[in-house]
Amino acid sequence: MDACRRTGADAVHPGYGFLSEQAAFAEALAAAGIAFIGPNPRAIRSMGDKITSKTFAAAAGVSTVPGHAGVVETAADAVRIAAAIGYPVMIKASAGGGGKGMRIAHNDAEAREGFERARSEAASSFGDDRLFVEKFITDPRHIEIQVLGDRHGNVIHLGERECSIQRRNQKVLEEAPSPLLDGATRRLMGEQAVALARAVGYDSAGTVEFVSGQDRSFFFLEMNTRLQVEHPVTELVTGLDLVEEMIRVAAGEPLRIAQADVVLTGWAIESRIYAEDPTRGFLPSTGRVTTYRPPREGTEAGITVRVDTGLAEGGEVSVFYDPMVAKLVTHAPTRSLAVAAQARALDSFAIDGIRHNIPFLATLMTHRRWREGRLSTAFIAEEFPHGFGNLQPDGAAARRFAAVAAAIDHLLNQRKRGISGQLRAARPVAFDATRVALVGSQRFAFTILTTGGGALLKFDDGTMTEVRSTWRPGAPVWSGTIDGATVAFQVRPRSNGVVLIHGGAVAEVHVYTAREAELAALMPVKPVGDGGRVVLCPMPGLVTAIRVAVGQEVKIGEPLAVMEAMKMENVLLAERDGVIASIGAKPGDSVAVDAVLFEFA
Repeated sequence: MDACRRTGADAVHPGYGFLSEQAAFAEALAAAGIAFIGPNPRAIRSMGDKITSKTFAAAAGVSTVPGHAGVVETAADAVRIAAAIGYPVMIKASAGGGGKGMRIAHNDAEAREGFERARSEAASSFGDDRLFVEKFITDPRHIEIQVLGDRHGNVIHLGERECSIQRRNQKVLEEAPSPLLDGATRRLMGEQAVALARAVGYDSAGTVEFVSGQDRSFFFLEMNTRLQVEHPVTELVTGLDLVEEMIRVAAGEPLRIAQADVVLTGWAIESRIYAEDPTRGFLPSTGRVTTYRPPREGTEAGITVRVDTGLAEGGEVSVFYDPMVAKLVTHAPTRSLAVAAQARALDSFAIDGIRHNIPFLATLMTHRRWREGRLSTAFIAEEFPHGFGNLQPDGAAARRFAAVAAAIDHLLNQRKRGISGQLRAARPVAFDATRVALVGSQRFAFTILTTGGGALLKFDDGTMTEVRSTWRPGAPVWSGTIDGATVAFQVRPRSNGVVLIHGGAVAEVHVYTAREAELAALMPVKPVGDGGRVVLCPMPGLVTAIRVAVGQEVKIGEPLAVMEAMKMENVLLAERDGVIASIGAKPGDSVAVDAVLFEFA
């Protein structure tokens, strides 16, 4: 409100943060004569409260999930209600959103712990710690309907988005339309979403979310009375600018299109770029962004690439906000083409200084189950049960890594030979065209032949590979062709080689002469020390609770501490049995990643 007064603003678009669903904010703006670019306060209050929204949905004839519609007061109540409904259950914040204040429980212990964590997150994120419990649908899909209403009683829907690829109840990938739905189910879900929007007098862009079974059965989950993070995929398949439509509605204009005018064209996919470390259980990452080079935006040959972000090179990612730093969206005539475009764009997206999930997203693009559209909200847990580790290229993929590294090495050698003022050798030096590329533990011997604007590699097995690129030394992304196929690799320099990242795979590749390769094989490898006696802080954040004391005996899996980072609470568990010898932090401390929190005797 102070910013509005100082700038003389006559309207406010609240974005898609938590402020966008605060009815009190919309009312304060109205009292000050400032337009709120969003729905009316009554709709926000009715649908923003998930307990109340279920009552409205049932009255409007919308399918609802079985559960306890009232407020759950204590952890004991949560256990009792969950047992009555039947596990698994979802414990959810009534005012929640963005994956905050949500926990799945499969037994009494998880219900008790989930209640405490969800209530704490809800209080800190929304200022409202009310919780409810509902049945968790096994093997579900998350499908939502985009609705759009005006202040003249018109309400339409703009088709669906599939948001089933989630981690900790937070969306990771979204697409429009859904690979699951057929025309009849889409029409029925759209009709129910519109009926609910009409019931509350909805007059802006909003989303009615459903949990769907693999048999296309569906149940109302919640309504988000705001613009969604994933709105670009709907914009690309409908050709509508949702923000523009929200502004027009807030200005009192009627909708410019009717339901019959809505046509879904092509397929759109959005990846959320998070500041988090996939190899450390997706824990948040903070710090200074030293490199930020997104892929080129625009439309070419029917393929559209779009990047929405607030990040810039030199910017700081802190612990105080949600970890999403960018959204990468691709659109194409078919789903397979949109997936392929997304994969290329991810390989072309360079970010350094913080850890991020681009390698994980690139891995998903090559996953058979994702490509076939066989999705569920448990996809990540089922397909990556032991977490995510950077993949190592092998077979044909490793050969492509070797080819790119060889082309880079050849270009660098050519540049070195062109440096002026070099001492003349006593006799001409013959360039050794025979090289060896070491891709991890894999060895590729080849002879390099130059071609116009590229390099032709003849491997020892007789196969030929042609590599072409306009890459220049220092650029973080190598774009070019391998045997005519367009590809992109992340490039980071190393002594006698490079680190290459492509398709979620990471490899340090060294290119040597045959003699250098023989000598490199003799170099000793420094062993990694045993850090099992200490518990290191897995992320930068705030210590909110210490659950153990010095001298206490703990068993594997017992909670040691609770930490908060980027609006999420994380419980640190003991990874071994032992006795606590020392504690390196106390509640209220801000700690850095890899700081020693606990030491075992």
